[in-house]
Amino acid sequence: QVHLVESGGGLVQAGGSLGLSCTASGSIFGLNVMGWYRQVPGKQREFLARITIGASTMYADSIKGRFTISRDNAKNTVYLQMNSLKPEDTAVYYCYAEQMLGRYWGQGTQVTVSS
Repeated sequence: QVHLVESGGGLVQAGGSLGLSCTASGSIFGLNVMGWYRQVPGKQREFLARITIGASTMYADSIKGRFTISRDNAKNTVYLQMNSLKPEDTAVYYCYAEQMLGRYWGQGTQVTVSS
């Protein structure tokens, strides 16, 4: 079992920046992929970004150029740096991690961008 804990959410003004982090613990061997989704009430969870253990990244078009994903394998932590935030970025942000046995999710952290 893998346990993920996110931190760094909060309230920020439009145009501002915020950084999220997510640390994995437990059976963390072979966490090849870690990444982020977000969800707005009443909508499906939206993929944002992923990063492999070898630092290969993939981004959703909606956040490309504004958000940056990174990872510290020694700390079992994935980060999401969010710049030029917009009110439409308001959501609950979830990190995830993948092993051969499946995908694990964090509890989510609220990000609110005020206009």
